[in-house]
Amino acid sequence: MLLGRVRGTVVATVKSPGLRGVKLLVVQPLDKNREPAGRCVVAADAVRMSGPGELVYYVASREAAEALEPSFVPVDHAIVGIVDDVDLDPTGRAGRRTGRHVEP
Repeated sequence: MLLGRVRGTVVATVKSPGLRGVKLLVVQPLDKNREPAGRCVVAADAVRMSGPGELVYYVASREAAEALEPSFVPVDHAIVGIVDDVDLDPTGRAGRRTGRHVEP
């Protein structure tokens, strides 16, 4: 899963039948420090509750196509959750999980 921030919306008057009722949002990918990382992507909102300004996690490729019902809709990215909080190891070592709350 990837972390991103919703920057805007995409309006499409014509969509694939599997995408009816699904919002398309512009997502800025973020690195582990929540800084912009790369170019924005368009993601289908599989949770149907995301909006501009929210921190979200999303999936890409085949996982994105399976995130929506019916599955295998033609999308490259799909938002699968809205982030409430992020705790990072203060040493910044990637991949290490402490399993405890980290004070800022």
